[in-house]
Amino acid sequence: MADYLVIVESPAKAKTIEKYLGKRYSVKASMGHVRDLPKSQLGVDPEHGFEPHYITIRGKGDVIKSLREARKKAKKVFLAADPDREGEAIAWHLANLLDVDSNEPCRVVFHEITKDAVNDAFKKPRTLDMDLVNAQQTRRILDRLVGYRLSPLLWKKVKKGLSAGRVQSVAVRLVVDREREIRAFVPEEYWTVDAHFTRSVSPKFKARFHGYGKEKTALANSDAVEELKAHVKGADFTVEQVKRAERKRNPSPPFITSSLQQEAARKLGFRAYKTMSIAQQLYEGLEVGDAGTVGLITYMRTDSTRVAESAQEEARGYITAKYGEAYVPKEPKQYQTKSGAQDAHEGIRPTSVERDPASVQPFLTKDQFRLYKLVWDRFVASQMSSAIMDTTTVDIRANRALFRANGSVIKFAGFMALYIEGNDDSNSDDTKDSILPPLTPGQSLSGPELNAEQHFTQPPPRYSESSLVKAMEELGIGRPSTYAPTMETILKRGYVVYDQKRFVPTELGEIVVDLLVNNFHQLIDVDFTANLEQELDQVEEGDVDWVKLLRDFYQSFEGDLEKAEQNLEHVHIADVESDVECEKCGRKMVYKQGRFGKFLACPGFPECRNTKPITKEVGVNCPKCGKPLLERTGKRRRVFYGCSGYPDCDYVLWNRPTGKLCDVCSHPLVEKQVKGQPQIVCSQDPSHPVKLNQDDEVHSREAKVGSIN
Repeated sequence: MADYLVIVESPAKAKTIEKYLGKRYSVKASMGHVRDLPKSQLGVDPEHGFEPHYITIRGKGDVIKSLREARKKAKKVFLAADPDREGEAIAWHLANLLDVDSNEPCRVVFHEITKDAVNDAFKKPRTLDMDLVNAQQTRRILDRLVGYRLSPLLWKKVKKGLSAGRVQSVAVRLVVDREREIRAFVPEEYWTVDAHFTRSVSPKFKARFHGYGKEKTALANSDAVEELKAHVKGADFTVEQVKRAERKRNPSPPFITSSLQQEAARKLGFRAYKTMSIAQQLYEGLEVGDAGTVGLITYMRTDSTRVAESAQEEARGYITAKYGEAYVPKEPKQYQTKSGAQDAHEGIRPTSVERDPASVQPFLTKDQFRLYKLVWDRFVASQMSSAIMDTTTVDIRANRALFRANGSVIKFAGFMALYIEGNDDSNSDDTKDSILPPLTPGQSLSGPELNAEQHFTQPPPRYSESSLVKAMEELGIGRPSTYAPTMETILKRGYVVYDQKRFVPTELGEIVVDLLVNNFHQLIDVDFTANLEQELDQVEEGDVDWVKLLRDFYQSFEGDLEKAEQNLEHVHIADVESDVECEKCGRKMVYKQGRFGKFLACPGFPECRNTKPITKEVGVNCPKCGKPLLERTGKRRRVFYGCSGYPDCDYVLWNRPTGKLCDVCSHPLVEKQVKGQPQIVCSQDPSHPVKLNQDDEVHSREAKVGSIN
């Protein structure tokens, strides 16, 4: 019989910890939260200090019964939920259900699940931190008050099934405001002129027109371009100045939750919820060969870049052995955590640098490996020396016209030998640095070829998951643990759709945002929401009374509710009619917005309940049965291309067909992303050679013909 009972949230975490603690400890899983506010009622009493009414979560009865039986047999109970507000609240609820004295040292926290970290944590248990518990309770109560008081108003005034929330409503507002910026944007014309120097110098290079004299001059139209061409016609192009400098490029800090979500979206194509789900698996522990179950990364909900000294030393030793002493900075790299961060945990890093990605790859799934490698690479690179670039700027004069070329070469790779941070901006930059030939002031260059190109200024891009997380973090909306569920919620409610990896507001989303802005301006105000998050942090620190915070918020919120009930008129959202007839009753079907996007529904509901997915032919027939392939959207909003003969024919493509067939096997050619670049390959066998005529049209103009081995 075990002397001690340890309770964690998940079976995977329980399995890992039990291995480290030995036979005297029995480790059980609570399977997450065990108590919560009731779904059928508000569950909060604003008249009596906002006292919450907690009930056992449906389906958790057997879990609690099992834990109570184990509790009777144990001399002592340790509560080892995750080291954050949510984990502290879970531990508090368990203490109440199992009659554990919260004033006794029963709480154990660790930030990585390794043998040393776990054993050290059990040597210094502490009492429950009620400031942490109250911070979580306050957030939960705030969200319940907003959701359960405001949502019925939306049902009454707009349509049933809607919801509102403190963070989700502000996130929708960001998406709506960005869309309106895009609509209001007026493109402005501008031109660039490049001088291509291909004679008498090697390698060839180009310089871009900078301006007349020393001032930068914009070329607003074709007349300005013709004026420039006339000005330099027959003129000598002479090197006026060559500036050389050495520039350092520093590595990025270790991941925090938001930067992990952003980089996983950029480099791996992972949605935020997928990133956090896989990171949880890596944190809780996986079977890694002879080592058994091992937690591979530190806790993944953090806003701090701080790193343990022992981890830095281990990384420095690894870098020295792998790359040489030059790649190790004289002093360990220190990174400043952003202002306002809780700094409760370290940055996200591997629990041991010695477990390099190649050594654990055989034991991980493909996605687990890719995310682990991303975390490992980022952390090790963060402890490496800065890269050193030799940069050159060359000014070339033709009469009064100044052309400028920039070049750079890597003098010392430093951290860039391992890892370079991704970028949200996918637009190509044709002015990026290149290698320049050796040039000297006064040198004459043969008459270049001038290439003029017309451009138009672009509106701000729609938010991707990566850029929306970044915006929420910078504005102080939500906290690391809320980004992924917030984005999932606004998608499920139909306020936004995810189109081509960008968030686009629906008509419903815009209507709800306008309603909230006009009637609950404070609730949906970015600054107010950010300030409320800071107050929750102060509750956690014990500096703000949580009941007073709730009282101040609710007093203003309740007044807005009363006014909205009286003044708000019913908003009618007309269904858009399609040209598709309902095969059951003959009515024209209408477009509806559901949890997984738009679909067609009969307007005769409830008499006629016919629905069907929206399909679009892609101009390619199924190689199995000959029927047209249709573009469809799956439950996880992933686009795929399936046979219209389904369910009789189950042929599916996960990449967009180009409309052409493979010369080898006659299967459709598709566009597939390879290392971030689109390539055209055979859907049956990517190794088949692909030949396309120059006039062949494909979906992506940037797609390249190639094969994937």
